[in-house]
Amino acid sequence: MKLFECQNCGQPIYFENTVCERCGLRLGFLPGLARLTALKPEGDFWRPLADPAQLVRFCPNAQYDACNWLMGAHSEDEFCIACRHNRTIPDLTVPENLAHWRKIEMAKHHLFYSLLRLKLPLTTAEDDPDHPLSFDFLSDPPDGAAPVLTGHAEGLITLNIAEADDAERERRRTQMGEPYRTLLGHFRHEIGHYYWDLLVRDKPGVLESFRAMFGDEQEDYGEALQRHYANGARPDWQNHFVSSYATAHAWEDFAETWAHYLHIVDTLETARSFGMKVRPRIRAGRDLEAEVDFDPYTAASMDDIIDAWLPMTFAMNSLNRSMGQPDLYPFVLSPDAINKLGWIHGLVRGTL
Repeated sequence: MKLFECQNCGQPIYFENTVCERCGLRLGFLPGLARLTALKPEGDFWRPLADPAQLVRFCPNAQYDACNWLMGAHSEDEFCIACRHNRTIPDLTVPENLAHWRKIEMAKHHLFYSLLRLKLPLTTAEDDPDHPLSFDFLSDPPDGAAPVLTGHAEGLITLNIAEADDAERERRRTQMGEPYRTLLGHFRHEIGHYYWDLLVRDKPGVLESFRAMFGDEQEDYGEALQRHYANGARPDWQNHFVSSYATAHAWEDFAETWAHYLHIVDTLETARSFGMKVRPRIRAGRDLEAEVDFDPYTAASMDDIIDAWLPMTFAMNSLNRSMGQPDLYPFVLSPDAINKLGWIHGLVRGTL
């Protein structure tokens, strides 16, 4: 994620901000420019200081404080480029649902920032009626029936809104034995399944390369998951996979690796925005020196990304431990896992 500033007064601002705390101007995100912009009212619309040549309006979900993205003043779309993919949102007459939905949308918009920066396709029902990207944000039924499961099926990503409750998500993280579980992580994982369908499934050459790297996706998925939950990951999983869950099936290996690719690229962009350098003051420190002096979203080489990522995570994990917090990135990337990340990089850049 970039570091943003108010064009009016220079105040540093966060991606989620809606008002500049220094000058009081309204803020909104221009997805076409990937910039958070200060705004000045002009009639029924707004004039973005980051691009004064155009007039814009807010996505209708701004009324719920669930979106700060902008659209062309006369756009024919009903919602912004991120919200137009919502198929079902929670019942907003339930107070806690609104709070949960705001958190969910914050994470989803962060996801869409990355997808737009990577110039990945985002299909709607108009583009592809049989396989649009859409989201259902659902709550468990009150009658004790089967709970809502977070997952993906043919372009539809379902998320149980209970995941927006920090205590409930932590309970599930502990129950599942996961070192990391966040709303953004869910989105990055499930969108990986969507892009497998879009970029791999129907492309014979890419599919053959995928199978050589991740395994045969034709293995029965249900049986594979049952086996995983019954027996756990294979003992040497850390030598070959980014996570234990990635061992369950080739699809899950791909989705987990895809999610980590987005974790890495987006975090490195933040480090670059802050001019971060790592130069450990120890005898072996030279091996851990790093500077993100390139745009991770457009990097030609996965080697450059990894060479920056490993020292940065060592530093970030050390900072977290100094605060008594768990590691920010609680994963070890083996050579095999790095090769898989490189494959994802090639897929995203169209160089496979």
